[in-house]
Amino acid sequence: MNEPNAVAAQRGETYGGRSRQQRSADRRDRILAAALQLFGTRDYEAVTVADVCTAARVAKRYFYDHFIDRCDLLRALHRQQNEWLLSEIETATPKRPSTIDELLRPGVRKLLNLLRDNPERAQVIYLNTPRMDTQRLDTQRRGVLHEGAAFLGKLLRPVLGRPDDNVRHELMLLAAVAGVSEVIIDWLVRGMTDDLDQLTDHLTGFCSAIFR
Repeated sequence: MNEPNAVAAQRGETYGGRSRQQRSADRRDRILAAALQLFGTRDYEAVTVADVCTAARVAKRYFYDHFIDRCDLLRALHRQQNEWLLSEIETATPKRPSTIDELLRPGVRKLLNLLRDNPERAQVIYLNTPRMDTQRLDTQRRGVLHEGAAFLGKLLRPVLGRPDDNVRHELMLLAAVAGVSEVIIDWLVRGMTDDLDQLTDHLTGFCSAIFR
């Protein structure tokens, strides 16, 4: 062991060749992975901090190094999963679309496929987060909807160009994201049994109609 590492080890900063920061980051990752499995398969009310710590193999004191409570954990998990979802949808966006339909259809289909193939992520993003208490839910939902609206606006810019009325345009973006979210929640609750081609057509047509 070299001298800096030896000194760090004496101070308790390294253990098994890993720094305190690395061990802390690993614990946080394990907590989030356990939370995804638990919140993705159970109702929000049925998951406790103790459940998460047991699944993550982390002592409770370490849980509170990273999260205030169960709700704070779910909010962090929701943000992580929503960022994953948006980044995956972006990869399906065509480079030079000529119409709104041509632009949106691949992304909508990718969205539905991702949710169908990742039911745990789908439950966290669309079903379990709304079960948090009203005040925190309101803040969380508003933030996510506005992020989704900004994301949609970026995707639409090559086809729509700069809007003449920014306020109206932002309201339409928000309406489109909120509407699609509600349809997806209904689809998930009913067991995702709808034909994906048909649902893709419906959601693409809905968004296209808003911006025409």
